[in-house]
Amino acid sequence: MNMIKNFHGVSILLLLTVLSFSLTEHISAQNVNRHGSANTAYSVPPTVPEMIIFAGDTIRFDRADLRERMDRELIAFSYMHTNSHLIIKRANRLFPVIEPILKENGIPDDLKYLMVIESNLDPKSLSSAGAAGLWQFMQATGRSYGLEVNANIDERYNIRKSTVAACKYLAEAYQKYGNWMTVAASYNGGQNGISRRLEEQHQTNALDLWLVEETSRYMFRIMAAKMYFENPRKFGFSFKAEDLYPYIPPKREVVITDPVEDLVKFAEEQGITYADLKRANLWLRESKLNNSSHRTYIIEIPDTEAEYYNPSKTKVHNSAWVR
Repeated sequence: MNMIKNFHGVSILLLLTVLSFSLTEHISAQNVNRHGSANTAYSVPPTVPEMIIFAGDTIRFDRADLRERMDRELIAFSYMHTNSHLIIKRANRLFPVIEPILKENGIPDDLKYLMVIESNLDPKSLSSAGAAGLWQFMQATGRSYGLEVNANIDERYNIRKSTVAACKYLAEAYQKYGNWMTVAASYNGGQNGISRRLEEQHQTNALDLWLVEETSRYMFRIMAAKMYFENPRKFGFSFKAEDLYPYIPPKREVVITDPVEDLVKFAEEQGITYADLKRANLWLRESKLNNSSHRTYIIEIPDTEAEYYNPSKTKVHNSAWVR
C-alpha cells in the first residue's frame, strides 16, 4: 500500500513538472511571437554603449560608476513592460506637438526625454507631491514660468503652454550651467540644490556630483529613454503602426476673451460633448471658465469624426518604432 501511494505521489509530481514546463514554453513562444524576436526584454537587456550623444554633448561610459549607473537604467527599461509599451504609443501622438515647440525655443530635441521620464507621457499625470502635467510642474514653479494655476484654470495641463514654460526653465538653467545633463539634473533636484552641490563639491557637471539617489538616477534614466526611443528592438520591444496612438489635430480653435458660464452648453454649441471638450482641454478644471479679467484663452475643438480611424493606417512619427 505504501509503495502504491508513493508511486502515485511521484507520478503526480512528474505530471505537474511536465505541465509546468509546457506552460513555460508556451508563454515563452508567445513572448517571442509578440515581440517579433527571440532577443526580447524577456532575455538580455542592451549592453552599455561606449558613449552617447545627448543634446550635442558626448557622454562616455568608460568610468566604472558611469557605466554601472547606466547599466542599471537599461535593465530597468527592459523590464518595465507596461510603461515601456505606453510611452512609445503615446509619443506617436505627442511628439508631433512637442518637438516643434522645443525647436522654436532653441531647446535641443533630446530634452523631450526629460518629459518622458517625468510623466510617462501621460498628459493627466499628477504626482503625490502635487506636480502636474507632462512636464510635472509644481504649482509655484508653474506660475513663476508664466502658467496660470488655480482651481478654475490649470495650465500645467495645457500641452503647448506647459512645454513653452519648460523651455523657459531649460534655457535659463543652461545659461547658468552650460551643459544639458546638469540642466536635466536641476529639473529634478532644483537649480538651488544643484548649484549648491556644484559649489560644495567643486565640480561643474552634475554627472560628477554625489547626489541623492533619485537625482543621480534621473540623468541616466533620461539617457536610457533616448536609447530606447531610438531603437526599442534592442530592449525587446517592437510595434506595428496599428499599435500606436495617432496624432489627431483639432478641428478648429475658439478664442475666448469673456467668461463661459456653462461649458456643457458651450460644448453642445460647438457640436461636441462635454467629455470631448474636457479631453481636448485638460487645463479647464471646472464646468465653467471664470475669466473675470478677460484674458485670452484658446479652446481646442476636437475633430470627433477623425477620432474614428483605421488603426492600420496610423501615421508613424518615427520609423524606428515599427518593425
